[in-house]
Amino acid sequence: MTRKRLTFAAVVAIMALIATLTALLPSGASSHREAPTISDDPVADNTDTYAFVSPDRPDTVTIAANWIPLEGPAGGPNFHKFGDDVRYRIYVDNNGDAIQDVTYEWRFRTIVRNPNTFLYNTGQVTSLDDPDLNIRQTYSVARIKGGKRTVLASGLPVPPANVGPRSTPNYDQLAAAGVKEVGGSRMFAGPRDDAFFVDLGSVFDLLGLRPLNQAHAIKLPADNGRDGVGGYNTHTIAIQVPITDLTSDGKALTGPKDPRAVIGVWATSDRQQVRVLSAKGNKPQSKGNWVQVSRLGMPLVNEVVIPLGQKDTFNASRPRYDAKFGKYVLDPEPARLINALYGLKVPPAPRNDMAAIFLTGIPGLNQPPNVRPAELLRLNMAVPPTPVDQQDRLGLLAGQNDGFPNGRRLVDDVTDIELRALAGGTPFTPDFNVAPNNALTDGVDRNDTNDGKFMAQFPYLNTPHQGYDHPGERVGP
Repeated sequence: MTRKRLTFAAVVAIMALIATLTALLPSGASSHREAPTISDDPVADNTDTYAFVSPDRPDTVTIAANWIPLEGPAGGPNFHKFGDDVRYRIYVDNNGDAIQDVTYEWRFRTIVRNPNTFLYNTGQVTSLDDPDLNIRQTYSVARIKGGKRTVLASGLPVPPANVGPRSTPNYDQLAAAGVKEVGGSRMFAGPRDDAFFVDLGSVFDLLGLRPLNQAHAIKLPADNGRDGVGGYNTHTIAIQVPITDLTSDGKALTGPKDPRAVIGVWATSDRQQVRVLSAKGNKPQSKGNWVQVSRLGMPLVNEVVIPLGQKDTFNASRPRYDAKFGKYVLDPEPARLINALYGLKVPPAPRNDMAAIFLTGIPGLNQPPNVRPAELLRLNMAVPPTPVDQQDRLGLLAGQNDGFPNGRRLVDDVTDIELRALAGGTPFTPDFNVAPNNALTDGVDRNDTNDGKFMAQFPYLNTPHQGYDHPGERVGP
């Protein structure tokens, strides 16, 4: 890659923009801790949303949403879990108007079998109903369509934390038992390895990219990227549904050009307006109307495109009102910072290419007819999936039409794809589709588990890291 050194004018620009940059960048990963208020509420913090045609069942779509950012595996005695007082939802818009047509809703319930011990489990856990599993969670799931709410199932089990070899020696068996068939769909809710990968430490150190360390005014040795999410878990809600459950008329698609083929997907968390604390230490009580506190469709939009003063507003807003955020996409501040920090020429505003990626979908691929611009993860359900062993991390930029930004697969390197898009290094802006714009990278190219490969079957996300033995531990003394 050709490295360009900063001019004096660019150095001056850096100094002038440091305050702005510091305010712009959130305190966690892409899609993690992305807004001030939700960063204080991890069980409601939606970190990533994925949507793709299931590679092993191409007549279905898999949608997965993650909550709880940077979840340490050794978090006992009270291991991480879903919030009993949070309403978790996944929405699907199937006609392009940015209003949900199909909604899936999850509610969780925690059961403490023996309150007279501090132990999460009192012995080896061999099944999801094992009496030695002291703290259990179950959930109900409902589907809302056409104004009708239908409870699909209740009392479904959540697999426990991956505690260690004494407590959960056959963890994959426990997790597999958490996959349930419900009305022609598959469901899973529980801890998983965080599939996301990014160099947190460098990206949030003044938008640094370790491979380009020498291009900064404060020069550091060029280095490979380091996965700041590596070694951490998350809590996943995943659903695999027949494509006909998501089309506007309930019928099969005729092909990628079918006007019914494109859906928009996003996930949210809701809390009730009032939380009442007890002076006696009893469990807090929640009352009042439900209020949306977190929202995520496309990765990185609220994280580094929406400015700090609008992030909480974005989390509370509905996609159909996203026009008020359009100016931040048409003139994205990260693109201007790439210009200042690395001296790269980027496309001028208005950035219609970014609007297509983030708001409308790409014409001829995943833009629905009569689209209303909105921050949704748009997926053309009729594009055949690439076999798992052939999936390229650069998705659409690598010529795979089923890859990001057409939906989002677990393997897709959304950080590099969006870095290059912001710099104009894509076919949508041919005058800027040159090196280094089209080769920008944070140096982290894959997930930290299983050599970057994911499970071949639902729920696809890998086994969560074990508390007893996990990356990042310092070996004593």
